[in-house]
Amino acid sequence: MERSEATNEGPDRPHALALLNDVLSREGFEAFYGEDRHCYLRHVGSGQIAVLAANPHRPLTPTEVKRRAQLAAYLDRCSEDELIEEVLLPLFRQLGFHRITAAGHRDKALEYGKDVWMRYTLPTQHVLYFGIQAKRGKLDASGTTGRGSANVAEIHNQALMMLAHEVFDPEFSRRVLVDHAFIVAGGVITKQARNWLGNALDAARRSQILFMDRDDILDQYIVNNVPLPDAATPTATATWSDEPPF
Repeated sequence: MERSEATNEGPDRPHALALLNDVLSREGFEAFYGEDRHCYLRHVGSGQIAVLAANPHRPLTPTEVKRRAQLAAYLDRCSEDELIEEVLLPLFRQLGFHRITAAGHRDKALEYGKDVWMRYTLPTQHVLYFGIQAKRGKLDASGTTGRGSANVAEIHNQALMMLAHEVFDPEFSRRVLVDHAFIVAGGVITKQARNWLGNALDAARRSQILFMDRDDILDQYIVNNVPLPDAATPTATATWSDEPPF
């Protein structure tokens, strides 16, 4: 179904699609071309598209490497609010999370240790709730923090607060506890920071903590084909020079 292999028809290949769908319709599927010009299968009843799961460990194409570098440069200069609003929220929406709410953006007094809360529906229709504590820079366990770094002891207190405080889900009209806490850093989360936090929490709390650092953000962003923030994309600007163009 490659568009370039069309014979006696246009690149949209309507005749080939019609022949293929005559067979697939018996099984409840249909073929179609996506925006990327690749052919996909879709279940007619549920509308679910059959695609391979995104693998963040696969080799990247040259275009993906370029996009990854652009996002990495943006993470170096963005603020914590921009990290949440422009990077994390679009990423988690693309990953299938629902009701993503920036809890502490407008009123820091009501943040209760979490910058974002969201929920995820399992295939069994059970619902899990997640909280996110985001830091724009490096997360370390050292006694002092450098520019753009945060100490894991601060995260420890915020994680305990996040897991203990209820959130109100207006769609279900009930208050619920956060099942898992994401510790997200726009920089590196050192091994010492992970170990310190793991030792400071009891076994029950330890299993509720999930880490996501700079490399995780970059890989997930690229393999899931999430559009880059506007500020991360270089714009063509006119450059003036005293030198003649010849």
